[in-house]
Amino acid sequence: MSIRFGPAGASNSFHEEGYKSSLDMPEWLKKRGLNAFEYQCGRGVHIKDETAGRLGLLAAKHDIQLSLHAPYYINLSTTEPAIQVKTRGHILKALCAARAMGAKTVVFHPGSGTGDNRKEILSRAKVFFKEILAEVEEQGLSDIVLAPETMGKQNQLGSLEEVLELCELGRQVRPCLDFGHLHAVSRGGLTEQAAFTVLLDRIEEKLGASYLQDLHIHFSPVEFTAGGEKQHRTGLDTGYGPDFALLAKILIDRGLTPTIICESAGRQAEDACAYRDIYFQLLGQSGSKIADP
Repeated sequence: MSIRFGPAGASNSFHEEGYKSSLDMPEWLKKRGLNAFEYQCGRGVHIKDETAGRLGLLAAKHDIQLSLHAPYYINLSTTEPAIQVKTRGHILKALCAARAMGAKTVVFHPGSGTGDNRKEILSRAKVFFKEILAEVEEQGLSDIVLAPETMGKQNQLGSLEEVLELCELGRQVRPCLDFGHLHAVSRGGLTEQAAFTVLLDRIEEKLGASYLQDLHIHFSPVEFTAGGEKQHRTGLDTGYGPDFALLAKILIDRGLTPTIICESAGRQAEDACAYRDIYFQLLGQSGSKIADP
């Protein structure tokens, strides 16, 4: 198993170079030394099964590991029947698309955290999510990882502890650790290695060491306000954290080989390459032996 790096969706440069189809993405990434790609369905799952199947074949040909980001409209904490129906549908459609393209992970936002009683909101979300997981199993889709993402705003469900509680509902559920979001929601809390270590230690303590080894990670610089995340930035923008080198050193020291998906605004492939280079430079300095991608 080796560490993987790649973008969430297409960088501006992909389109500027004349590419339009996601089917061109695997070869484009391979030429840049990247080996992961998160297909974006944030506005809905619209990819046809035939196209998804072709994308999967091309990804396998070029050794690109696929994941899929489910629609943003998912809300596990809702009490509105119509939104519950739509949430079920979004998750099931995302899993079906992932199956068609051979993606191993479906990332999703857990939903709204607005309200006076956060524990009650999480409890309600867990009950609904258990119902969805039962339906997922009935449809034979429980072999695809469902990854609730740590979120970057105070009014969103998705603190690390909330995500870990969702992950306890089934082996299919594993965390998507978004360090940019965690940095934003803590108002710049990830400035030292110790802060990253605390997060990884908590996952191991709550779920077990195996959840760390194959971790799905989102990473990008994020601008934030008092309420949390404002917008994603890029590696060219100075003064925005978190610093990937802090995480890379810990990954090397622990021998961890996660998938690192970069969500920088418009430069996600370029910044993914930068993160890859930082990692392998530090790896060379450490003398550790982890397989190159």
